Amino acid sequence: MTSYTIPRMHVREHTVDVPLDWEAPGESISLFARELVDPTRKDEELPVLLYLQGGPGGKGPRPVSASGWIGQALKTHRVVLMDQRGTGRSTPVSGRRMAAMTAAEGAAYLAHFRADSIVADAEHLRKAVFGGKRWSTLGQSYGGFLTLTYLSKANDGLSACYVTGGLASIDPSAAEVYRRTYPRVAAKNREFYRRYPHNVERVGRLADRLAADDVRLPDGDRLTVRRLQSLGIDFGMQPGYERIHWLLDEAFDGDELSDTFLGQVQAQSSYLGNPLFAALQESIYGSGDGATGWAAEAERARRPEFAEDARPLLFTGEMMYPWMFEEIRGLRPFRGAVELLAQRPSWPDLYDHERLAANDVPVAAAVYFDDMYVDSGLQLDTARRVGNVQAWVTNEYEHDGLGSDRVFERLTELVAAIGGGIRDN
Repeated sequence: MTSYTIPRMHVREHTVDVPLDWEAPGESISLFARELVDPTRKDEELPVLLYLQGGPGGKGPRPVSASGWIGQALKTHRVVLMDQRGTGRSTPVSGRRMAAMTAAEGAAYLAHFRADSIVADAEHLRKAVFGGKRWSTLGQSYGGFLTLTYLSKANDGLSACYVTGGLASIDPSAAEVYRRTYPRVAAKNREFYRRYPHNVERVGRLADRLAADDVRLPDGDRLTVRRLQSLGIDFGMQPGYERIHWLLDEAFDGDELSDTFLGQVQAQSSYLGNPLFAALQESIYGSGDGATGWAAEAERARRPEFAEDARPLLFTGEMMYPWMFEEIRGLRPFRGAVELLAQRPSWPDLYDHERLAANDVPVAAAVYFDDMYVDSGLQLDTARRVGNVQAWVTNEYEHDGLGSDRVFERLTELVAAIGGGIRDN
């Protein structure tokens, strides 16, 4: 085990082997987790908090300071930052790995990287490394989806759960998610252009150039209008409007598109660092019978305001489309596999309705009312149907509100008020 100290955090690194397929163990993959503790308390018996990263396809944070929620949690807990399978140092799924497989092999492989497998990994880590004592979890975004699966399948391992922007619908439907989120994305576009009205003309001019000319990014990919639109995924974060505004500010160098702009667009839309985010975006909603069927693409076809020739041009959000796996170099090796995943007729169930209704593990959830990615209406429906959930509804924060010093503190107060969350047993 590797251990070292960085400012205000002592770090221990853990690597364990887990089965690729928990239902039929055979091939193994590595699972990596980084444990943080206050250096002055590194030999103390402390409760453990597992951070469930957003995603899908999200690796654990690489902290550079004991600030924000991590700093708060280290006052009372050991904090575990797990690289979810397929990410970071947990046998990462790369284009190189996918290129060595057939489409069918790739689809079968990727199907083992969903919430049920991640929860099984976490339970193995809890028992093998942390002595099997109950721990609490903090689930950000997709981490909230994982929390609900955890409560469905292994709630006896949990002492308390904190969720930020991630109470998934327990009746998973990619089609329903996108039916609700496209209007929210349109609203974010209206706010962006209200703040920066001169960008209406600039974005239109940019889209016209991309439609007329063969513009190439530094890696050789063509920059299309629809790839430009996909940058709107940042509108649900703070300060996403400003990041896009300043990106557009340097779009042109005279009559040509600037190298600065093209380089930044490539970096923000290549998915080289997290290809599973794109590859599994719709598969996380697969549960029971029914294919996800490229739900975001189907819903977009019903919304002409998002057309490439519409003006003002609307940016899209957290939607993945079939064309991405043709046009984006880093995603091409996933093309055949994700097509088969989209057509898959049935999936293992992610949530146990009866077990969730009877849940007695304290859960506190921040529901961001204007969340662009996880519909607040669906979140509140889940809060009503899952036992022992306290929902804090707020419009003060965007989806990344956990970055505020207040959000985690507020959730721990809610759980502590009913006598849970600090002492694990």
